[in-house]
Order: sequence, then C-alpha cells, then structure tokens
Amino acid sequence: METKLTIDTSRVDPEGEELEGEVDCVDLDEPFVKPFGGVRYVIHAQVFGSELLVRGRLEQDFDLVCSRCGKDFDDTIKVEDFTASFEISEDSPEVDLTEELRESIILALPTYPVCDETCPGVEQTVEMPSDDRWNVLDSLNKQGERENGKS
Repeated sequence: METKLTIDTSRVDPEGEELEGEVDCVDLDEPFVKPFGGVRYVIHAQVFGSELLVRGRLEQDFDLVCSRCGKDFDDTIKVEDFTASFEISEDSPEVDLTEELRESIILALPTYPVCDETCPGVEQTVEMPSDDRWNVLDSLNKQGERENGKS
C-alpha cells in the first residue's frame, strides 16, 4: 500500500481525471483511536490554470472505544464531500495530497464515539444491602428520633 498520494499535474487530462485507491497516511498515537487499513479514496482531479482542484469521497476503518460503555468497536469514518485546492507551478508540477487526506479523516472522527445509539453506558452499580451488624445502631437511632419527636 502506498504511503503518499501525489498527482503530476502536467499529466492530468484537461477534462479532469478520476483516481481511486488506498493510501496509508493516518498514523495516530492514541490508545482509543486505532486506524486499520488505509484511507480509501475516489477523487476527481482537475487543473484550472495554476490551480489543482480535487473533489471526492474518503473513508477509513478504525477501532474506537465507546465513550459511554468503554467497549471497543469498529467503525468506518467517511468524508463524503472531500474538497481541496492546491496552487501549482511549472517548476513543481507534482502535488502531494497526503496531508489533506489525513487531516480530513482526522477531522471527521467523532469527538465522543458511541458503539450504538442505544448504548446505555456503564452499568449502574446495584446498592449493596446494609451490613447486619449496623441494625442494632439503626434501631437505637430510630428509637431516639421517636423519643425526640414526642417531647
């Protein structure tokens, strides 16, 4: 799998060019967000004068941790409306799209990932029954409340 996506603008058809593939460009040092596979892209690149315009779709699979229950789950992050514009020069007709792809996928990651919209979150702890050794003190406390209430 490629680690960079570059376009040689001197070879792009005047009507534009469709590009499809996968590039391994998202490497995060985060324990709760682990990418697997590469960024899959389907893009249309077209040159307008000294500008390269790129539009298309991106997606990448991630192993995420649910912000409600803490369980791992897999999700596909999609960018349906990827758009980027690059200034080009005759001296350097090659344009590297890698960083733009990476940033778009990272910005599409959910702030609080949820494994399922109906995820109840962490199970509530059940109230433990009181210790029998305290029953005598509880009865004395209740007796004192009754006596104080009668006075």
